[in-house]
Amino acid sequence: MNSRLICMGKTDDQLIRGLLDDYLKRINRYSSCTILEIPNLKKASSMKEEEVRSAEADLILSQVTKDDYMVLLDERGEKIRSRDFASFLNQRFLSGMKGLVFIIGGAFGVDERIKKRADYILSLSRMTFPHQLVRLLFTEQLYRALTILRNEPYHHE
Repeated sequence: MNSRLICMGKTDDQLIRGLLDDYLKRINRYSSCTILEIPNLKKASSMKEEEVRSAEADLILSQVTKDDYMVLLDERGEKIRSRDFASFLNQRFLSGMKGLVFIIGGAFGVDERIKKRADYILSLSRMTFPHQLVRLLFTEQLYRALTILRNEPYHHE
């Protein structure tokens, strides 16, 4: 199954970029995964927050097909353990679906259309993190889940 992580904004911190690239290489040993970074809106500073969220939703939704299973990463989503996330992935893999898409919104969160389109809303934490760091945390968890499914020694409880 192909998975994609769709994010608003570029990862401009080179330390985070290097770690992201490392985890992406590790993930791709198990399953195809790509990251799509949608450039920030050029006129966002002159727009209201809800206008930014709406315009970002247009860009995000244009990258998602009707057949994709869409997971929104949001602090208000369901909080699960790493082993539960591995089980969640395994269920998606076994279902035969073609695409699994993970969404990280912009600085102001996401438009209601994204929340309504999401098949599942997942929280990495109750805390708020910078969006670039969320990318890194998520890719690490994705890698961890894949190693759990393979019974490899990366994950310890």
